[in-house]
Amino acid sequence: MSPDQPKRLDAPHKRRERGRGPRPLEKAAIVAYRAGMGLMSRLPVAVARSIVSFLLQASFFLVPRKRGYVNDNFAHVLGRPASSLEVKRKAYAAYRSYARYVVELMRLPRLSNDQAMALVDTSTLLPLEAFWKSTGKGMILTSAHIGNLEAVARGIARHGWPIAAIADDTSFPELFDLLRKQRKAWGVDLIPWRNLRELFGVLKRNEILALIIDWGYRPDGVPVRLFGAWTTLPAGPAMLAAKTGAPIVQVAVRRSEDGRRFLVTYSDPIWVASTDDAELRRATQDVADALAATIAAAPEQWYSFKPLWPSTEAERAALAARAGSDTPLGTTEGSGALAPAG
Repeated sequence: MSPDQPKRLDAPHKRRERGRGPRPLEKAAIVAYRAGMGLMSRLPVAVARSIVSFLLQASFFLVPRKRGYVNDNFAHVLGRPASSLEVKRKAYAAYRSYARYVVELMRLPRLSNDQAMALVDTSTLLPLEAFWKSTGKGMILTSAHIGNLEAVARGIARHGWPIAAIADDTSFPELFDLLRKQRKAWGVDLIPWRNLRELFGVLKRNEILALIIDWGYRPDGVPVRLFGAWTTLPAGPAMLAAKTGAPIVQVAVRRSEDGRRFLVTYSDPIWVASTDDAELRRATQDVADALAATIAAAPEQWYSFKPLWPSTEAERAALAARAGSDTPLGTTEGSGALAPAG
């Protein structure tokens, strides 16, 4: 790979083949996370948010590669050139949204259950709960990096919803164990990336599995049109739905206008009739359409800092060709099939 080529975004199971990070780095990650939680929970919210916002917005200017990724993503969403002022303003706003999310995430463990539940307006979820229970099946919730998914998951779990999410346990296993115990206390199970048996188990037990699908572009995913341009999404949601009979529902999390609560809306259920490639492609395109609607409704709250579209015309043409061919899709254990929780 030449220095000018973009670094490949390997999925966690690909990174594992190259070996996990050194143990001192793992220890440092835990110490830093605990210190961050302690500091963010003790500082006034406005002060904590200002500190994190300053650091993240500084990185926007100091890390040109990541800034380029974010600008390119918003160029697709807004239908404007990446160099336009409108795109740059939205990209910069995304860093502010992310700063707010980081502070909230660090403060979340110290909230009481009542305080956590008060963060989420669950009234809109009552019809979804009724639908889920009426199916007699599990349910797959797909979502994107918008709002604060952890706060919503905690609020929903406290209403008795059995929720599990996939997370990367390969890069920092000890930090994963810490987060897993923390989320378990909230009523949310974290499942290691490669534990496919447990993923199916969640759905077979008629429970809820949450998947984030805007983890980043992978050339071996399912070709879809997103905001009018070719890219890929993971095959995992459609494959899991086909094999378990569980419906897919795209969930959108947005802040209320006063910023004090999170509002949850969702798409119509997406059913997947079989594991035939044509059906998996159709369902994944439906997921892409729902994802686009989620982002378009509040683009300034979207903070995905990895490229979501291919960078070259050749890649886009190859995806279009694949979409019109009979090239078989991969299985859920293959590359790009699932996306981690964060």
